Amino acid sequence: MRSRAVLYSRVGCHLCDDARDVLTGVCGEAGIDFEEIDIDGDPDLRARYGDEIPVVTVDDAIVGFWRIDPERVRKALA
Repeated sequence: MRSRAVLYSRVGCHLCDDARDVLTGVCGEAGIDFEEIDIDGDPDLRARYGDEIPVVTVDDAIVGFWRIDPERVRKALA
């Protein structure tokens, strides 16, 4: 089963590192785990998200990309 929160990322992406920190904090506060998926391992995801990474989804809805706003993630998880 997919996690409620998903971080789509790629290796070597500094914005992905920042997004991971945001999700670690926000999801930790909410008591849930998040899943991280490397888009470079899936041609469909790479085509879908390309240069917009990182992308964060909650319940399959995009809540942010590039710079992730912790408040938007908190509201989506509420």
